[in-house]
Amino acid sequence: MQRMTITQRRRLDFKRLFQAQLVTTMVVMLVAAWLADQEAVLSAWMGGMISLLPSMYFVWRGTRQPRSKQQQRNVLNLYQAAMGKFSLTAALFVVTFVLVPPSNPAFFFVAYVVAQLMHWLTPWLVRERSTPKT
Repeated sequence: MQRMTITQRRRLDFKRLFQAQLVTTMVVMLVAAWLADQEAVLSAWMGGMISLLPSMYFVWRGTRQPRSKQQQRNVLNLYQAAMGKFSLTAALFVVTFVLVPPSNPAFFFVAYVVAQLMHWLTPWLVRERSTPKT
């Protein structure tokens, strides 16, 4: 078996957080399909994606240089990632409401909020990778 280095072992895996956001978005989409029409399903999908895409950007931008031993650089990366996430979220809201206004704002915002609430579960969803037994 291949041995993992300490930096590989301590790297967090965010896939489960993204999967949880996607699953909750799909659940809201199913509820929208059951209770409303196809436009409500599209609105729920847009709300979920507005939550998911900035989260993915934050993780990509905030963990770009995990091996940097300069704490100031790591903190700066996280601040830049947070500002980028906020800006991307605002831009996606503006683009969505200008170009493709959701036909069912209730499902749009429910999907967005439910996907955002998955961040509360981050400590359980994002765990350190298990180390292989040697």
